[in-house]
Amino acid sequence: MEHPSTRKPQGKPRPPEQESATVYRASPRRSAPPVLATLRRLRRLERVPGPRLTGLGCGLLSMLVMLVVGVLDAWLLDGSSFVYGLLFLLLCVACGLWVRPTDLITAPISAPIAFTAGLQPISGGEGGLGGAVVAVFTQLALQAGWLYGGTLAAGATVAVRKVLMLGDRAVRRAQSTPASASAADHPQRA
Repeated sequence: MEHPSTRKPQGKPRPPEQESATVYRASPRRSAPPVLATLRRLRRLERVPGPRLTGLGCGLLSMLVMLVVGVLDAWLLDGSSFVYGLLFLLLCVACGLWVRPTDLITAPISAPIAFTAGLQPISGGEGGLGGAVVAVFTQLALQAGWLYGGTLAAGATVAVRKVLMLGDRAVRRAQSTPASASAADHPQRA
């Protein structure tokens, strides 16, 4: 057996004339400039899974990874500069992608420091501390291409991320402008 509802309706229904008086203005659809469309497509590159490292964390992680790479390279591959340089390039791109947006500048700064830290095991310096230092500087001179390439890769990755962030701000700012301000800017469309 059904019981009639004892609940009272919440609020009063609007009369039909008030409902029809409500006018919804659709803002004119603006096409995004080609630069913003490209930025939206590039935005997918930043969605790399993984941690967001601080500047210090980026530097420490890159130094530790390059030191391990240097030890393994010296042990397994007898100090192959190609493998070391290639892994350095990959590390620079990864650090550029994983560093926090507020610490973007630290990725290209920490890259040469990490490269130098990892060179110690593969440089093969003999003759004490002086010989080790001379061997590291010799390796830095011989592998300058890898060093500059990795630093450039980190800088380019960071620059693309910064441009994407600025593009996102511009898109949000453009979307947040009210329709009335848009109509005031373009009186011929109104």
